[in-house]
Amino acid sequence: MPNDNGFRRAKEGKRFWIYVKMNTLFRGWGQLRTPPGMPKKDERIRISARAASSHAGLRLDQLAAVLFSDYSRARLQKWIRSGELTVDGQVAGLTHRIVGNETLRLDAVALHQDIVLPQRIAIDILYSDQDIIVVNKPAGLVVHPAAGNPDGTLQNALLNFDESLAALPRSGIVHRLDKDTSGVMVVARSLRAHHSLVDQIQSRKVSRVYRAVATGNIVAGGTVEASVGRHPKDRKRMAVVRSGKHAVSHYRVLKRYNGATYLEVALETGRTHQIRVHMAHIGHPLAGDPVYGRSPKTRRGVPAELVEAIRSFPRQALHAHKLKLIHPGSQMEVKYQAPLPDDLDRLLAMLEPFEQ
Repeated sequence: MPNDNGFRRAKEGKRFWIYVKMNTLFRGWGQLRTPPGMPKKDERIRISARAASSHAGLRLDQLAAVLFSDYSRARLQKWIRSGELTVDGQVAGLTHRIVGNETLRLDAVALHQDIVLPQRIAIDILYSDQDIIVVNKPAGLVVHPAAGNPDGTLQNALLNFDESLAALPRSGIVHRLDKDTSGVMVVARSLRAHHSLVDQIQSRKVSRVYRAVATGNIVAGGTVEASVGRHPKDRKRMAVVRSGKHAVSHYRVLKRYNGATYLEVALETGRTHQIRVHMAHIGHPLAGDPVYGRSPKTRRGVPAELVEAIRSFPRQALHAHKLKLIHPGSQMEVKYQAPLPDDLDRLLAMLEPFEQ
């Protein structure tokens, strides 16, 4: 049986082994320390938002989900119950009815499960200053950790770029793109920028314009105004449903091909999968869309080469091309643009011989 000194040495040896393993894990960030982007135990989330008169009649948890959309409904409900989310400084129940113009304040402790670690993932920074970061997200990159994607996300990459983003909700991410949608995104880099951008998005002051390739021949531009919500039978999909949220997409034709159409689509609202659902709804799903599209078939008059080009495209042919907003610092209108990615350029080049 080891004596006390031997037991102590064994414990010290175990500590040293743990230190070596942890130091190896965080070698990319330098000396062993709390990894950049990891909130301290006493770090708090402090944000507030004001209800509009149009919110009158909503339950508190419903409004919280609208104003603090970075957080899940379940988490917001927990904060309401604990008194960390208040109405005009007063604790209220989940079913408290909103009158309008109340101030909702969230003052909550960042829990361990909220931690997202920085990772060295290359990202294309189009612009950055003390208030915002504008990135060109590549196709295939998930925006933030979720079920099935615990890391390797844009949020992990942003924390590696600027560890101070850990102090902001979702590390400053205020809107999302689907995993396989490429293009321009804006990220808040300060609390005032976060408040400003969330407000602009909710009040539809942010302009987002996409480029897309749709299947079929679209004769002219138009508008799709159809509510989007969860599919009644498949909860992983969205659909045009009467009970969904109001959604409006404006599209115009850039080029027509014999069996496909190159479009520019402007969003008036920003619902999940909105463009993909709306284009499928009018009978022109996006090329390569694995969820809302359908495998193109050779039809009379449609070249087989065009059908094969669309069939082989590995993702939905959708790119967030332009972004216009009011800069949170200067209060001036600014515009940012992400060039078309190589895969979409190649697809258009393959379709070029079939232009009408």
